Amino acid sequence: AMAGGLEPHLAALRQELGGPAVLSVLVALIAVAITFLLWRFVQGRKSSRKAVLLLGLCDAGKTLLFARLLSGRYRDTQTSITDSSAVYRLSQDKSTNVTLIDLPGHESLRLQFLERFKAAARAIVFVVDSVAFQREVKDVAEFLYQVLVDSTVLRNAPALLIACNKQDVTMAKSAKLIQQQLEKELNTLRVTRSAAPTSLDGSATGGPAQLGKKGKDFDFSQLPMKVEFVECSARGSKGEEGEADLEALQKWLVKVA
Repeated sequence: AMAGGLEPHLAALRQELGGPAVLSVLVALIAVAITFLLWRFVQGRKSSRKAVLLLGLCDAGKTLLFARLLSGRYRDTQTSITDSSAVYRLSQDKSTNVTLIDLPGHESLRLQFLERFKAAARAIVFVVDSVAFQREVKDVAEFLYQVLVDSTVLRNAPALLIACNKQDVTMAKSAKLIQQQLEKELNTLRVTRSAAPTSLDGSATGGPAQLGKKGKDFDFSQLPMKVEFVECSARGSKGEEGEADLEALQKWLVKVA
């Protein structure tokens, strides 16, 4: 009925504009303009997010990695109880930069700091201790799960890098094995959490967001953000006197900036 009511107006408009071809062009131009405005809006929101968050458990090597990226030098670190931030230059002409923010990994602090900075995250580097991984896999998966079901993280979909650190140690697990184990653990967590009556903050909202695709085993390709894995070593193969092995991480930072 509505279409029938509009038809006389459309016919009159076609006559005034010189036929259906002109009207089609106008409709196409309006569609292009709307698409462009939406693209500018999305890009504007993305460009306002300049932070790269360094997350991970205690002793994963986040703070040393943070120091190495900024100065290249080795320094002794201790467990962080607050955040550290600095501008990281990504190009020789210093025109491209991001703000690196190293967040505490202590269980009692990490979620409150994530809450504070998550809206500004352009990208997230989740640092894993590749040597202690087998022992810590459940804790690593638990924290990563909490990050991945966060509504702000899901909405903004920042690029995510799992940085498999401490590869200079012989017993370090490979990035491929770490990915497989994390997918398995996250799949288990998804099943147990989806059965819970309350969300992570304790409110009765029917449980946290669904992770991945319902009815399929979880894998990282199902997430709204692009996820990559790299092997790295903040300490470096030559120890304190040598250089860190962060080339893959640095290339990724340039890509997401």
